[in-house]
Amino acid sequence: MFIQTEKTPNPNSLKFIPGKKVLTKGNIEISEKNQIDNELVKNIFSIDGVESIFLSEDFLSVNKKEEINWENLIYIIKSYINDYYSSGKEITIDQYNTSSSKDDLDDIEKKIIKILDTKIRPAVARDGGDIKFQEFSNGIVKVKLQGSCSGCPSSTMTLKQGVQNLLCHYIPEVKEVLAI
Repeated sequence: MFIQTEKTPNPNSLKFIPGKKVLTKGNIEISEKNQIDNELVKNIFSIDGVESIFLSEDFLSVNKKEEINWENLIYIIKSYINDYYSSGKEITIDQYNTSSSKDDLDDIEKKIIKILDTKIRPAVARDGGDIKFQEFSNGIVKVKLQGSCSGCPSSTMTLKQGVQNLLCHYIPEVKEVLAI
């Protein structure tokens, strides 16, 4: 099995592409070993220096501590991914509740989510991360950055020059975008 790795804008995050499904739908960020009962996730967390794991439909990103070198991690992570899928497993996590009710959102919030989902999330996913809408109040959109985007040195610039400019262009009520 060939597992691709891709650098991300975050030097402390690498994107691993196993060529198999990772999640059936959505994504999840895991920051604690016991947050989810999954053999692959627990094995990767057992590696000294791993801080968090972000799983999406076709990739996973691993965030490490700054003082740890990727040379000390990459082959072990690839080995765990290879062992997991080689044992006959076809998917890392089959069911995970990613639902959030959009019924109680107002029209502006629905527009914000639509723009995030169609114009921003695909680009952020290419870099091994995700952006999730949290709230809109008094012209301020609050979002949560996940995966490689979490703690990325260029995330502030991306947020202001990319996300904020795009949302302000399409939705005049938006004045600012903040990461929480």
